[in-house]
Amino acid sequence: MFDLNTIVRRNIRDLKPYSSARDEFKGEANIFLDANENSLGSPLVKWYNRYPDPLQLKVKEKISFVKQVPTDHIFLGNGSDEAIDLLYRCFCEPGIDEVIVFPPTYGMYEVSANINNIKTVKISLTKDFQLDLPSLEEAIKPSTKIIWICSPNNPSGNAIEREDIEMILNNFDGLVVVDEAYVNFSKHQSFINVLNEYPNLVVLQTLSKAWGLAGLRLGMAFASTEIIGYLNKVKPPYNISEPVQELALTALDEVGQVNDMIRELVSSRELVKTELLLLSEVLEVYPSDANFLLVKFKDAKAMYEHLIMNGIVVRDRSNVILCDECLRITIGTEQENAVLLDSIKSYSINLK
Repeated sequence: MFDLNTIVRRNIRDLKPYSSARDEFKGEANIFLDANENSLGSPLVKWYNRYPDPLQLKVKEKISFVKQVPTDHIFLGNGSDEAIDLLYRCFCEPGIDEVIVFPPTYGMYEVSANINNIKTVKISLTKDFQLDLPSLEEAIKPSTKIIWICSPNNPSGNAIEREDIEMILNNFDGLVVVDEAYVNFSKHQSFINVLNEYPNLVVLQTLSKAWGLAGLRLGMAFASTEIIGYLNKVKPPYNISEPVQELALTALDEVGQVNDMIRELVSSRELVKTELLLLSEVLEVYPSDANFLLVKFKDAKAMYEHLIMNGIVVRDRSNVILCDECLRITIGTEQENAVLLDSIKSYSINLK
């Protein structure tokens, strides 16, 4: 039986969080003399001399409407990476606790663990890039606090079997974090719809991918009110700037445009995959539920260098477990995709 009190760090449970001026005042006012701001304004066009809402309530209200999740189940971070770091700081004792990751996967789970002095236990995905549940069962210890699952997975692109994730949620007494950065490009249903069923579930999403706002660095965590409460307790007081909040509010009104972009990118993904499979240098294109493709070449490093020479940057994943001779290729614009395919074709011609 999952009990959050048994995994939260004692110092975090007992922590008295910093209380900013904006935290202490609730309501409307005309004159603010509480936060030592520059009352004369700023040299910028907009007046950014005031501190932003520390809990980003207006943004959360719009996200709540879009995602159909109550605002008190939402945490906003400076990218998903901030939420990843805070989960370690709230729930893992440095030098004592462990977490489990499933390589190949997003590298920040391990990097952030190392920064926080948390041991990372690695259980390789199967050759089909799915979870190895028997090995996971053997690896779980009383000191295991978090299991990280990236679905759709990066760099393989595939969604993890939902039944396997549910099996873990039902049988693990720590946190299960499902990172859904690419879920908008997938036909699989998000786990945010079952938050109430699993008190140990944390779902990560982002505005960086489908929403096209990578430059804003706005990540989202969805979880129980208790877990969100701890994240808010530990985060810096003003972790999301006023310009980011304003731009996010504007973007969140454009759900229709975002859905159009998603459909276009998914369609392009399938077209690029079809074209790649016709090329002699391509050995395999793995199934993808994301906005990228993992592609196996006869000689990935040579192809990578060839593309660089042609001004095209892709991600070389050939040194990553299960990704021998693989490049990860993001789906670009129609013109960018055409240039990419032509460049790969020219490599094959030059070999002849």
